Amino acid sequence: MWILFAILAALCFGLRGILYHYTSQLPLSRTVLLCGAFTMGALVCGIIAVISGQPWMTSALVGIQMGVFSFVANASMFKGFAVGKASLVAIITALPAVLVVMGAYVLWGEALSSIQLAAFAVIVAGILLVRYSNDLSLKNLQGAQWGLLSLLMFACNDLSGSWSTKLDAPLFPTLFFMFASGSTCYGVWWLKDRLAMKRVSLAMAASTADVTVAAAVESQVAAKTWSERRTFFTGMLVGTTNAVGMMMIVTAFDFGKAGLVSAVTALNVLIVLLYTRFVVKEQFSRLEVTGMACAFGGILFLRLFGG
Repeated sequence: MWILFAILAALCFGLRGILYHYTSQLPLSRTVLLCGAFTMGALVCGIIAVISGQPWMTSALVGIQMGVFSFVANASMFKGFAVGKASLVAIITALPAVLVVMGAYVLWGEALSSIQLAAFAVIVAGILLVRYSNDLSLKNLQGAQWGLLSLLMFACNDLSGSWSTKLDAPLFPTLFFMFASGSTCYGVWWLKDRLAMKRVSLAMAASTADVTVAAAVESQVAAKTWSERRTFFTGMLVGTTNAVGMMMIVTAFDFGKAGLVSAVTALNVLIVLLYTRFVVKEQFSRLEVTGMACAFGGILFLRLFGG
């Protein structure tokens, strides 16, 4: 049962990745987009929690740390992509399942059987082959520290989700607190960016002899950028995939072992690859094809012999 929910979570997160890839080509603020996505998650989970009558227990507050971990993980990943080599950061952030397996063993004594461990190794190897297929030079490690921080936070988020099931925390109130805390963090970041842009705009106007020219330049830049309202509502649409994905993965944690759930869910990168192949028309390299076959083979092996 857990593998079905984990695969559904991978599909949802893969669709989220496709939407992120699409919106990354648009002239909009990623901070505002993510704030909208997390806000939508809070609304959906909050409404379902009220309608379903799930209790708002203290254990649901674990969702707050899930939201903070998710925020720091995404912020660190974007920072790593901005200052370092994207392929190196991508490879590092593909490994949270490894830390989740170790963390689950240390915290709760969740040990994998030999068959499960073999399947886990095959799946992770497939993901790494897909990520490694990009041009990578270990001579340039710039951004690696941000990738490592992102890796740690993604693993902590998965472990927190698994912990919430062990606490018998109600699903939807827990996810409400997760998305609410995440949207609050992105909202603060959004406000900080707005204040910084305002200071830059005032500085430009003060240093320019002709204030009218400065205002005209600013209006031209703004015309080419999506409004904050449009970006926020677009983020809310993207957030539906994130909300459903989190419902699926937390449910999977309730039925299966944290490390295996995390590994299967990480296959969402393959969904994004299929999108880039058939929609964006990018060609697959041999390593990508080998990695995809390896990862799917690992899931099939796990389903037949280790589920």
